[in-house]
Amino acid sequence: MPPNPPPPDKPAPRKRTLPENLRKPFGTTWLRWLTILLTTWIALGVSLAGGNELSASYDLTTANGLVGGFALGLTLILALWHPGAAWALSLAATVATAMTARPHLAETAAPDPNWPWSTPAVIAHASVLLLLALRVRTRTAVAALAVSGLVTFVLQSVIGAENYSGTGTTSVAIFAVAVLVGTALRGRKEARSQLVEQETLTAAERAQRTLLEERSRIARELHDVVAHHMSVISIQAQVAPHLVENPTDELKENLEGIRQNALEALTELRRVLGVLRSEHPDAPHAPQPTLERLEALVENTRAAGLTVTVEITGRRRQLSPGVELSAYRIVQEALSNVLRHAPGSSARVAVAYERHGVSLRVVNSPPLWPAPPSQGAGHGLLGMRERAAMLGGGLSANRSLEGGFVVSAYLPAYLRVEGLGYVPQDPTHADNADALDAFDALDPDDQDSGPRDSNLHDPDKDDTA
Repeated sequence: MPPNPPPPDKPAPRKRTLPENLRKPFGTTWLRWLTILLTTWIALGVSLAGGNELSASYDLTTANGLVGGFALGLTLILALWHPGAAWALSLAATVATAMTARPHLAETAAPDPNWPWSTPAVIAHASVLLLLALRVRTRTAVAALAVSGLVTFVLQSVIGAENYSGTGTTSVAIFAVAVLVGTALRGRKEARSQLVEQETLTAAERAQRTLLEERSRIARELHDVVAHHMSVISIQAQVAPHLVENPTDELKENLEGIRQNALEALTELRRVLGVLRSEHPDAPHAPQPTLERLEALVENTRAAGLTVTVEITGRRRQLSPGVELSAYRIVQEALSNVLRHAPGSSARVAVAYERHGVSLRVVNSPPLWPAPPSQGAGHGLLGMRERAAMLGGGLSANRSLEGGFVVSAYLPAYLRVEGLGYVPQDPTHADNADALDAFDALDPDDQDSGPRDSNLHDPDKDDTA
């Protein structure tokens, strides 16, 4: 066996820039910089106040006091990006300061200084615990609080000192409040994030369910069309021997084979796609509509109060059942949308029979008054696009410059195969194509195809219609 190829080299991790590092802890820009500015201001105050209090209250040198104060201020800055390390540094600085000041407490004058937690140390450590609780899990924040309380207990109750004012209980209470507030804010943020994520997933599932429902509806309609044609093939194959005098055995055998294959294909088709009709077992069985019923559709729409004009151009011919059905449904859904969403407007329906397909265009004027809230599920545009894409065509729906809406679609009459142009789906389409070739060869003045809408799609000019 050939050796396994070496794994591809992983790209070296890109080094973060300073703005990217500053962007990491917080969300929006103004909140990020406000937090950094406020924390820096508190850190500077803690550093100066801590240095002054440590040197004055604990009888330390000015240098030692400033070192301890700036160590506390540094923990606040560090907590913005590394709260765990900042907590450890803050606790270590407090312990070191308390143990350094312990021998000097017996020599301090009244009033007794705060020990083991000075006021700046309490402020710094509470701020660090707040930032820690905002960034880590609750159990980690509670563990940090427990360790801080344990260290305070050891310093004040086990080690102890002379002439001091104990601040252990008050400090631990303040630390607990800081952890509680930080945990609550973090929980609220996580809840909002989960809510947004759940809403996103719900919207995606709803869109997927809508897509599947629309595809199932289209499949049910096409099932009726295909099943009809397969039944016709079976019947014609059965009747054909009776239309020929003295048919040969070979002819009978071939026709019987055609009939059996048609019946088997029809059975498999009903077995696979027939389950789609089980969602509506009581649905009436009726012939699927075609463009021949367009006038009846328009009349029904006019009866509903919509002014509709129809323009049909090109040589009208019979298209495949799937194209006829999809074209009818697209016009029907477009007019229904006008009735629902553009009250008081008028509509124009343009159907253009072109050389290799049919173009549809439904344009409505701006509504005269606001439309009432729609109770529909919003499947209309999705279903129209699915129908057009299924046939190899396309559909666009956009607002017009006048304030209305334009639905434009192109449905090819037969499939496009790469390198072979158009391949007819059945012989009648081939006859139509030949008739159109002959029609195009006539004198243009003798052609009565009507004006051609330049906005309608032509597959030779726009394959993405």
